Amino acid sequence: MIDIANIIQVITLSGVGIVVFAITFWLMVKISPFSVRKEIEEDQNTSLAILYGSVFIALAILISAGIG
Repeated sequence: MIDIANIIQVITLSGVGIVVFAITFWLMVKISPFSVRKEIEEDQNTSLAILYGSVFIALAILISAGIG
């Protein structure tokens, strides 16, 4: 059976995960001494995109471990 408490827990933890992702992205952009958008979009800086992607994958793994 579907338990309403589990649904609320999933929605809450999903919201927390989204907020953590947003804060992390904002912090990484603020710390960077250059324009992240310009580097990735205009200059095609693949290594920077891979770095950002790997940080978000690691963060997703940590959040999913916290949920389970």
